Amino acid sequence: MDYHVKEASLAEKGQLRIEWAARSMPVLRSIRERFAKEKPLQGMRVSACLHVTTETAALAQTLKTGGAEVRLCASNPLSTQDDVAASLVVHDGIAVFAIKGEDTDTYYRHIHQALAHAPQITMDDGADLVTTLHADKRDLLRGILGGTEETTTGVIRLRSMADQGVLGYPIIAVNDAKTKHLFDNRYGTGQSTIDGIIRATNRLLAGSTFVVSGYGWCGRGVAMRAAGMGAKVVITEVDPLRALEAVMDGYQVMPMAEAARIGDFFCTLTGDIHVIRREHFEVMKDGAIVANSGHFNVELDLEALAAMAVAKRPVRDFVDEYRLLDGRCLYVLGEGRLVNLAAAEGHPSSVMDMSFANQALCVEHLAKHAQTLENKVYGVPEAIDREIARLKLKSMGVTIDQLTDEQKKYLHSWEMGT
Repeated sequence: MDYHVKEASLAEKGQLRIEWAARSMPVLRSIRERFAKEKPLQGMRVSACLHVTTETAALAQTLKTGGAEVRLCASNPLSTQDDVAASLVVHDGIAVFAIKGEDTDTYYRHIHQALAHAPQITMDDGADLVTTLHADKRDLLRGILGGTEETTTGVIRLRSMADQGVLGYPIIAVNDAKTKHLFDNRYGTGQSTIDGIIRATNRLLAGSTFVVSGYGWCGRGVAMRAAGMGAKVVITEVDPLRALEAVMDGYQVMPMAEAARIGDFFCTLTGDIHVIRREHFEVMKDGAIVANSGHFNVELDLEALAAMAVAKRPVRDFVDEYRLLDGRCLYVLGEGRLVNLAAAEGHPSSVMDMSFANQALCVEHLAKHAQTLENKVYGVPEAIDREIARLKLKSMGVTIDQLTDEQKKYLHSWEMGT
């Protein structure tokens, strides 16, 4: 079998960790049980560019159980869990191309290897696989039925492609599912980002000033968790509505030019470029800690910081010290890559249960209905979203009310007033 992982001998450790994660993924498990009986993906070739974690392993196993031939590569050079990659190869016979810390050339070579079986369905997290297809492998486009996209950054790129008329096949924006972004983005990113920052630094958040750039669902999650640990949270935003929400939620809101002077911790979650720039680094406190939890490290202008620095050295795992001419030291976590996966293990499996249930059911939907779709970015069908919420509640032992016939009639009528 074709694969490229760090070390096959890590497989046993990886298998145990995959089993541990799967215990908290009951929705995906129920889908896998159905897939085992129905084989809805029989003969389908799936190329996936996702963070190679224990939770992704459970998704890959589910797709294979449904009959798919899966090839998997990493969607970030620092997000791979090497023991998990080894286990998928050794125990599940899934072709994996991912090594934690791989350089850029290896990263893109792995993407090309994941595409080597001429996929019919793609799964992406950040759209690097899709853009590689459109730039370098256009001959494969005619055989692709459709794809899915996991994260906000990727959806932004794909909608741009669709708007410009260059998107070669339909893609479902899994990120837009309510059972994804309201939970994965908020609770998953919130907990795992704080986890990554603390693992990397072992610094106390209580009493510190914690600057969060971007108040989308990911930013809300991080702000909520930082505040819960005793930090004074400052929000920077460009959207007046989100800024107003942050104010109403009890946070200070100010421009980055002001926040840069007072912050002890900084975390960007915007999906945009150069959110923290030279002029911000120039006024930061000695000892300020800078991290990014957006998909790409471009949110931090690390080239400008490197040009300002007179010395750079690693001082802890995933912590680089930049010493400036005036003696101040600034610390960047995880090379500016998404800190929750670079320095920690990513989202807890119980929240990824819903995200990857969306992925599995959307792949099934594409296998059945892709021929009826145009080359656009689609939302997750509401029936899938609601079914995942129902299954999650059931797994938690939670029951809810049902509308009475009278209530259903009222909601569909207009006659009754005051």
